Amino acid sequence: MTYQDTLNWMFSQLPMYQRQGQSAFRKDLSNTMKLIERLNHPENNFKSIHVAGTNGKGSTSHMLASILQEAGYKVGLYTSPHLKDFRERIKINGKVVSKQFVTGFIKQHRAFFEENSLSFFEMTVGMAFEYFSKQQVDIAVVEVGMGGRLDSTNIITPEVSVITNIGLDHTQFLGTTLEAIAFEKGGIIKPNVPIVVGETQKETAPVFMELAEKNNSKIVFADNEVTEAFVSDLTGIYQSKNIVTVVNAINELQQKGFNITHQNIKKGLLRVVKNTGLMGRWQTLQLNPKVVCDTGHNRDGLNYVMKQLSNEVFDTLHIVFGVVNDKDLSSIIDLLPKNAIYYFCKPDIPRGLDAKDLKKSLGAHGLKGEAYNSVNEAYKIALDSASTTDFIFIGGSTFVVAEII
Repeated sequence: MTYQDTLNWMFSQLPMYQRQGQSAFRKDLSNTMKLIERLNHPENNFKSIHVAGTNGKGSTSHMLASILQEAGYKVGLYTSPHLKDFRERIKINGKVVSKQFVTGFIKQHRAFFEENSLSFFEMTVGMAFEYFSKQQVDIAVVEVGMGGRLDSTNIITPEVSVITNIGLDHTQFLGTTLEAIAFEKGGIIKPNVPIVVGETQKETAPVFMELAEKNNSKIVFADNEVTEAFVSDLTGIYQSKNIVTVVNAINELQQKGFNITHQNIKKGLLRVVKNTGLMGRWQTLQLNPKVVCDTGHNRDGLNYVMKQLSNEVFDTLHIVFGVVNDKDLSSIIDLLPKNAIYYFCKPDIPRGLDAKDLKKSLGAHGLKGEAYNSVNEAYKIALDSASTTDFIFIGGSTFVVAEII
């Protein structure tokens, strides 16, 4: 199979949460365990950092990788979802996995995948760990896909575990309260492995403290620690919290003997995009008119994005907006500015919410705009309509941003 044939098979034959939703969710780690046993436990051949959380885990993972690269380590980075190319999920020192490795891995194990009905995510985790092992990375930063306790990545024993924050997202899988979601994400806490929690929340802190105590794990609430104010090339206002979390996680690595200097931290945070290729986090696509996209899509994520939007100076605000069909629109409607022109669109995936349905739902709450046949059409009309002193924001879903970048 060619690389494209391989991707087509992966996307069409296997359950994939990002495209299908609930039907792709696995209730246990048995398939992942079968796969890593078949691969002879590649996850034991490299050190790792495990990163979970509702928002910010992608940015946090890329920041950690960038700092470790600046410190001279060979760094694996596993993240999801991808924006443009599947291979973005698996990188070493910012370079994506080769097409040959992807096709070779699938070809070698395809019969096993089919026989055991492995999900897209399960086999992708196996692929990443096999790649990191064969390439002999010094350390890998591994981002949780969803939740933590039952996530396919939760087979590693990391040097440090990180939980950025807890919000109400994926409630159909993880629970409907912050405490329940914290328990699921806290499932990455391992015996005697320090845990860094990014934000102290009264509902979730007791859950993490209890799990840490049970596991004899040191727990650090990053926002309670005094740290230097570092600057990053990731300019979203929400990144300040991620930076504090990252610096505290690096501190734990330093205590374990990792040779990471103050200058490594400073440079690493300033070169995240250059070192890792991260896209879609308050990313400016052009000026005059200024166009910014951001992958924030749940209430907490969009709250920060809209706060940043309110700090911008412009004549008219244009918003290219699309969501997935299992999005609880009632949880975000009050965050969306009424003084904007909306360009409603459907991301090009089966889970995308029809643009006309989105227009109807949001229009009932006073948000004015038209529905368009595609994300690109909506963006093109917004560009044609905007003057040089206007502002265009693109978001609502990772998949909307992916079609623009």
